[in-house]
Amino acid sequence: MRCYFDHNASTPPSPEAMQAFQQVSLNAVGNPTSIHADGQAARRAVEQARQEVALLLGCQPKEVVFTSGGTESDNLALFGVEARHVIVSAIEHPAVLEPAAELERRGVKVTRVGVNSQGVVEPDCVRNALTPETGLVSIMHANNETGAVQPIAEIAAAVHQAGALLHADGVQAAGKVPLNMAELGADLYSITGHKFGALKGAGALFVREGVRLRRLQFGGRHERGRRPGTENAAGIAALGAAARWLVEHGEAERQTMTALRERLEAQVISRIEGATVNSAAAPRTPNTTNIAFQGLDGEAMVIALDLAGFSIATGAACSSGAVNPSHVLTAMGLSPDVARSCLRLSMGRSNTAGQVDALAEALAVAAARLRSIAPRHARH
Repeated sequence: MRCYFDHNASTPPSPEAMQAFQQVSLNAVGNPTSIHADGQAARRAVEQARQEVALLLGCQPKEVVFTSGGTESDNLALFGVEARHVIVSAIEHPAVLEPAAELERRGVKVTRVGVNSQGVVEPDCVRNALTPETGLVSIMHANNETGAVQPIAEIAAAVHQAGALLHADGVQAAGKVPLNMAELGADLYSITGHKFGALKGAGALFVREGVRLRRLQFGGRHERGRRPGTENAAGIAALGAAARWLVEHGEAERQTMTALRERLEAQVISRIEGATVNSAAAPRTPNTTNIAFQGLDGEAMVIALDLAGFSIATGAACSSGAVNPSHVLTAMGLSPDVARSCLRLSMGRSNTAGQVDALAEALAVAAARLRSIAPRHARH
């Protein structure tokens, strides 16, 4: 039996989400904009999901705009706010970094702020980068590689004092940390369902009431004129069901994930020489650990663990056939070699203590084997 430890990439659909998807697919077949009974059944499913997502985010249902996922939500936020100056962090997901680069090509000034050694954006760094022309700041709520949680509320206060708007990419935070948009202070907040038990293809963007957002697509007045196109009613229903489960069970789930993460880290650190946890001193999402295995190659470890029946991820990304060190880890000050040795291990509802113990054993075996094959690497 395989063990899945890559929930930050995508989670298995939950039973609640699958039930909602099937029910709406079979029983609400109409277009949500149609006025007949079948269309209105689909509309009810969409609006029920809107309320459920609003409960998860701690906002008003009318502030929830459904999208196809996190990337679309991020793009809608960055391109939808007309700004002459935009600030992003160096550790953002490509769904933010690439739109920022495109804005730059279009003549928008973009400032990229760094992070400290724990992978945290310090509010003063953002404050110092703000100018009278700043229109939008985009800082992720939780990092997808390290799990480091950013001080969004403090950053929001500085951003608002300067008269700008704050977007937070919450793709890795939703469901993993308690959310309340009023307390968080974000004006725009992106989520996607497949990161917390819903299905791929359905996400949302929180748009605080009163925020003006230019639409990027044309073809209808769906989603209050912000995102035209027939709503994916079944996928949205699954998103709502997954959100409802988290509202009801999220705190217990966070406690379970924290215990599993601490169990895994303790075993790995005690059994594998040179293993260190990145962002260990920062607030982190409870399900995520990023561990450097100095002297080893992360990609080789991923392959070895895959053959042993474990799905895990590396902190490095493949680009055009060449393995580049993670931009997140190098921004934290790790050398390229150490960054290439890192693994991201992310847990979810499907994981158990027994699986964590088996993963720790498999990691220890793989590390020992790789060091025996190429012992010279262990000395660097």
